[in-house]
Amino acid sequence: MAKKRIFPALCLTCLMLGAQPQAQADERPMLRPQQWAQPVATQYNLYQMSPTLYRSALPDSTAQPLLETLHIATVINFLPEADSTWLKTPGVNQVQLPYRTNHVDDEDVLSALRAIQTAQAQGPVLMHCKHGADRTGLMSAMYRVVVQDWSKEDALKEMTQGGFGDNSHYKDGANYMMNADIPKLRSALSSGACSTRPFALCVVLNALKPTKA
Repeated sequence: MAKKRIFPALCLTCLMLGAQPQAQADERPMLRPQQWAQPVATQYNLYQMSPTLYRSALPDSTAQPLLETLHIATVINFLPEADSTWLKTPGVNQVQLPYRTNHVDDEDVLSALRAIQTAQAQGPVLMHCKHGADRTGLMSAMYRVVVQDWSKEDALKEMTQGGFGDNSHYKDGANYMMNADIPKLRSALSSGACSTRPFALCVVLNALKPTKA
């Protein structure tokens, strides 16, 4: 098991170290890869990942006109505090999936990816946490790898070098991603399973639910 973790750890260390010189040279223009999330509104750390998926920091009421312009139909929130305090736009679905990157598991990731895919059928989706970096960064990377079939290394580069926040915030999420079993996650996402583990709590609870007559 220890040997299996050595390569992901080396990848993480190399990529995060490689991002530091770039951060220290902000005055030099950088050619941003086209496949990376593209900036929309830097005051909200708002970026577009695909035609139907955006990521950001915690918005406030001043962001509502912009979200309307982007035709955001669903806002997915990874914080414990509800978005109803600032989001008053009628017809925008609010999905709350709080989690912490230092306690993330496959169930958290499957819940988020499934929520994103379900919401995208109704229109563009915005996902956010407080700063738009660690929690949003991890779910963005997992979406890239599990749904869009990126390599872990490419997703990690976007996560740590994309300009979304301080690299020190990414360690826990990056460690999870580099050790995640992507084929199992894809299979669970496709089948509708709540976990990659056969005896996970959510699996047991679902099995105990009474069946409809």
